[in-house]
Amino acid sequence: MINGAHVILYSRDAAADRAFLRDVLGYAYVDAGDGWLVFRLPPAEAAVHPADSPAHELYLMCDDITATVAELTAKGVEFTEPVTDAGWGVKTTLRLPGGGDLGLYQPRHATAHDL
Repeated sequence: MINGAHVILYSRDAAADRAFLRDVLGYAYVDAGDGWLVFRLPPAEAAVHPADSPAHELYLMCDDITATVAELTAKGVEFTEPVTDAGWGVKTTLRLPGGGDLGLYQPRHATAHDL
């Protein structure tokens, strides 16, 4: 049976993004060899939304977006969108060192990650 999911982030600067996940977000990791770090992620959930064309997004979740944004800003993290009310939650976007964007939100809906 399926026992997990593996997320891949493609990056123009993989070393910088690995350092960000390790040093800024503090995620535990294993070295799969030659510096290829594989990170333990927080509990996760998946949802399927209707769309005109297939796409995928990755959001990190938090309990208090104001405090999380302040903490990450103090660590030098750049946010590329202001915190906005999306109805289902409050969200923003942060910039990874490799140039990619990563969503961050505080859900208002029931969450599935503790089931």
